[in-house]
Amino acid sequence: MQVEKLPAFFEHIESELQTIPNELRRLFHGRGQCWQGLEQLTCDWLQGQLVVNVFKDANNEFIGKLIDGLVSFSKTQVWKDKQGKSIALQHRYLEGAPTETVVGELQSSPVVVENGIRYQLDIGRNQNFGLFLDMRLGREWVKQHTAGKRVLNLFSYTCGFSLAAIEGGASHVVNLDMAKASLSKGRENHRLNEHDLAKVTFLAHDVFKSWGKLRKLGPYDLIVIDPPSFQKGSFALTKDYQKILRRLPDMLAQHGQVLACVNSPAVSPQFLIDGMANEAPELTFIERINNPPEFVESDLDKGLKVMLFSRS
Repeated sequence: MQVEKLPAFFEHIESELQTIPNELRRLFHGRGQCWQGLEQLTCDWLQGQLVVNVFKDANNEFIGKLIDGLVSFSKTQVWKDKQGKSIALQHRYLEGAPTETVVGELQSSPVVVENGIRYQLDIGRNQNFGLFLDMRLGREWVKQHTAGKRVLNLFSYTCGFSLAAIEGGASHVVNLDMAKASLSKGRENHRLNEHDLAKVTFLAHDVFKSWGKLRKLGPYDLIVIDPPSFQKGSFALTKDYQKILRRLPDMLAQHGQVLACVNSPAVSPQFLIDGMANEAPELTFIERINNPPEFVESDLDKGLKVMLFSRS
């Protein structure tokens, strides 16, 4: 990364912070390859806390100038206007992704808001803090299209889609994820929003060993599939996604929909379109849901893909 490009980084985050609503947002997305010399840098605003991520080892000069700039940024008028409290720098290229606080005192479990829904985050202890910000418009779509519907949320993580669905009036959501800890956070997020937990089911299961149980809990009006690109011992994107697609017709209601997602730069949207045509030809591709404008990409096909399919 290039130290002489850092002024553009600070100019951009100042401009973005002045214009965003009072919600959490990504302010800078170098990973989209649109910022030469800053491709391994991101910056997220968590309503009072700024989290900067460095994804590749940088020289001491770059890190030093970055930290100095962040300290100076904490003295700007926009920082005061937005009631900024702390700034953290996370070194994603190091084992354990350690986080150092460079301004203020980091609040590790803040409650934040996105599209009217409250989430409790977990900052500084893991690579990810509990909510993928590039999926904001996907969650918004779910909130707008699930009134009265039964939803299956596969690879649910901390249940962001479930929260959006219940907030949008879904009759029931089934969340499945192998990680009990993530589901526990999802349950707490539902409680945080005063949702009726009788409408939510949490299954800490391996999806490939749970088809029978999932089918009994269906059929579903909407199935959301948002897997990791790779999860050691349980999921490999290019090998295992098709195994899920071929199961969809057995679980989907007559006019049901599928929101199939993938966030690997190695595959294009056509991967999902072709996969669905081969494994579940009853489902027709409808549209690709837009990514948030702050996640600008030099090549749109390398970013998050959120693809809507429907059974006619």
